[in-house]
Amino acid sequence: MKTEICIPGLGAGMSEGTLVEWHVDDGADIAEGAILYTLESEKTAQDVEAPVSGKVQRLGVVGEVYPVGEVVAIIEH
Repeated sequence: MKTEICIPGLGAGMSEGTLVEWHVDDGADIAEGAILYTLESEKTAQDVEAPVSGKVQRLGVVGEVYPVGEVVAIIEH
């Protein structure tokens, strides 16, 4: 089973965010609740947690701006 990891809306009116840092290597295993990446919007930066445990396939690139809802990773579990 695969779970798509999308850019979340961190607040009302947020339409995009910058992927600041990955906290897990591509292909690595991650536990549910562990920090997956850091996302920055105009007003705040927030760590995004893995919603499930499994193997991470990173799709997003650090420093790139993505719209809310864009898939930046897949976790296979």
